[in-house]
Amino acid sequence: MKQPTFSEAHTVKNWLSSAASIAVLTGAGISAESGIPTFRGPGGLWKNFRAESLATPEAFARDPRLVWEWYDWRRAIISTAEPNAGHLALAAVERQAARFTLVTQNVDGLHDRAGSVNILKVHGDIWTLRCTICERERRDLRPNLPDLPPYCACGGTERPGVVWFGEGLPDTVWQESVNSVREADLFLVVGTSAVVHPAAGLVYLAKSSGAKVVEINIAETPVSATVDLTWRASAAEALPLLT
Repeated sequence: MKQPTFSEAHTVKNWLSSAASIAVLTGAGISAESGIPTFRGPGGLWKNFRAESLATPEAFARDPRLVWEWYDWRRAIISTAEPNAGHLALAAVERQAARFTLVTQNVDGLHDRAGSVNILKVHGDIWTLRCTICERERRDLRPNLPDLPPYCACGGTERPGVVWFGEGLPDTVWQESVNSVREADLFLVVGTSAVVHPAAGLVYLAKSSGAKVVEINIAETPVSATVDLTWRASAAEALPLLT
């Protein structure tokens, strides 16, 4: 893997300093550097189940305890992870910026723990529980919940506060994400495969709106040919060079 160069860092830092508004999109790659698996593909199997067969409304309706056992396992893994240098660098960039929005596809909460503030979680938050009856939400940071499935005070079954396969993104969060990208002068695309839509479409929106777009990724993606600068490095290697 090509190491991050000071030439790339210099270019992006110049764009950062001149940008009145900055937006960032992060994906699973930045979390992987903290030891969190993607939970998809062969390495993400749990009791011979694929993520795609558990993270659906149909699976939850069929067997909520089974689905919650999987999420309890995931929460336990995530609870042992720590924000890495990439997470911390983004929080530092935010503190220095006049306008900054972090749009993340990750549900693990590591950006919160790193100190980022203006976060839009387009795929939800694994530490949030939502009632399937009254839709009340609450946060529970315990790695393992005492009762599976958990229940709301109203008596309804609670589900993980994440977006499942076949569900739409939360309207308000998504519209705020679109607005922040449309208004950005600089858009950083960090550790995302750029294959999950509609989030991947934010790259094209940023370009059409006149932003400089920088991709930070260890591998080529479908948007690599579209961006202004492709930086072949991991988030934890590249982002600290911007602070």
